[in-house]
Amino acid sequence: MSHSPTLRSQIEDSRDTIESLLEQTEAIAAICDRCVDALQSGMKILTCGNGGSCTDAMHLTEELVARYRSDRVALPSICLAADPSIMTCIGNDFGWEAVFSRQVEAHGQEGDVLVAISTSGKSENINRALRAARDRGVITVGLLGKGGGPALEECDLAVVVASGDTARIQEAHTLLLHLICEAVEAAFI
Repeated sequence: MSHSPTLRSQIEDSRDTIESLLEQTEAIAAICDRCVDALQSGMKILTCGNGGSCTDAMHLTEELVARYRSDRVALPSICLAADPSIMTCIGNDFGWEAVFSRQVEAHGQEGDVLVAISTSGKSENINRALRAARDRGVITVGLLGKGGGPALEECDLAVVVASGDTARIQEAHTLLLHLICEAVEAAFI
C-alpha cells in the first residue's frame, strides 16, 4: 500500500499553511521588534504553552538563553512550563488554570514579553496568564491557531495561523519561533 497520495497532500497542506503567514508579515515583524526591544532594555521573555505548545515554549526559551545559530550573550527567558515542581504545586494548591498566571505574578515585570503559544486559544491557563501579564504591564504575544479563540482578545500582538489542523499550526509556530530568534540574534551580534 502506497502512502504517497496522503503524504503529498499533507506536505501541500503544510506548504499552504506556511505560505498563509505571508499575509501577516507586519504582525510577525511587530512581535519580533517587541521581543528585541524588551531584551535590549534588559527585560525578559516569558513563554508558556500546553502539550506540543509547551515544547515550543521551551524551544524558544532555550534558543534565547543558549543560542540559536551564533554565539552571543545569553538572553533572559523563562519557560513557565519547564519546572514540574512549580507546576504541580500551583496545580495542587490553586488549580491547573493558575499554573502559568501564578508564575507571571512572580516573574512578570512591566516591559517583559509573555509569548503564549496555543493551537486553539481556548486553554484557561493560557488565558489567565495573558490577563495576569496585562495587569502587570507585560506585553502579551499570542502564537495561536484555529481562529485565535478567547486568547486573541488578551493579546497585544498575535499571529493566528490560518488552519484548523493542530499539526499544521504547530509547524507554523516553529517557523514563527525561528523568525523571532533570527531577529533577536541579528540585534545582539
